[in-house]
Amino acid sequence: MKQINGITFTICSLFILIIGLFLATSLGVTHIGISEILESIFNYRETLELMLIRDVRIPRVLSVLFTGGILGVTGAMIQGVTRNPIAEPSLLGVSQGATLVIAIFYAVGITISTSNVMMASLIGAILTGIIVIGFLSRKTKNSSITKILLAGTAMSTFFISLTTIVGLLSNQSQFIAFWVAGGFRNATWADFRLVSIVGTVGFLLAILLSKKINLLSLGDDVAISLGENPQKIRLLTFIVMIPMCAAAVAVGKNIGFVGLIVPHITRKFFGEDYTKNIPLSFLLGAILLTYSDIAARLVYSPYEMPIGIFTALIGVPFFIAVARKERG
Repeated sequence: MKQINGITFTICSLFILIIGLFLATSLGVTHIGISEILESIFNYRETLELMLIRDVRIPRVLSVLFTGGILGVTGAMIQGVTRNPIAEPSLLGVSQGATLVIAIFYAVGITISTSNVMMASLIGAILTGIIVIGFLSRKTKNSSITKILLAGTAMSTFFISLTTIVGLLSNQSQFIAFWVAGGFRNATWADFRLVSIVGTVGFLLAILLSKKINLLSLGDDVAISLGENPQKIRLLTFIVMIPMCAAAVAVGKNIGFVGLIVPHITRKFFGEDYTKNIPLSFLLGAILLTYSDIAARLVYSPYEMPIGIFTALIGVPFFIAVARKERG
């Protein structure tokens, strides 16, 4: 029965995602019908409407899809290796560290391109990841996992504070504030290529690691008894996760809570089986971010709101509820 429910859930999720992709392409300041969308794909001509679809709407929609998938997968991975249901990249400071280095790049006047933003994001994610890995290299009892999350929260706040200072000193505060809040307003085909390549490679590596994450989610003692090295598994997981987080920040900016919410939903259907949780987390992450992006564009149309507002509106109450449950 559980397998049937899971298959039904997957099919329904794919259907919801397809509807979301169509709505995200169609809705906006300029409404676009399905015939124009199909024409832009199969019979493209250089008209204003078809150029809007091909060069603006579609790369944005696909970038949102892969970024949401990355955030879902990295959330599932980090919750599995830390055995903590309130862990996610933004709560450990990885996303904020990447955002800080990007802000520094802007402040010193480095030419902004997709490759430069990815480089800055990767530097920040690596530096933060090294700190987190340092905590993970210690003996991970429940108390130490709590300390990791507390340290991550402190780093997140510290990095965002530094990012704000950089913005003020460089007169780039408004632009950097947009990065902190998240969004896909300027997503291009180059952004899509970046996030799709990194996301696909990272996703496949995460699938390969999923069985080892399953063992680690049962406890270090179980993993050791089966001949696995828990610290090695955590290190490999973070090595895979860091470039994925960097790509997500480079394209979607600083978006929180997706990696917190999505793994909880998948565990309702598949328990602690990460061979299924990881692919489903990609799917659900894509759905959540796609509909959040639609809301960001439509709620205050013709102006666009930061997408991070909508993920936070869902994520903060969710975080509080999970934290209360764990405490109880």
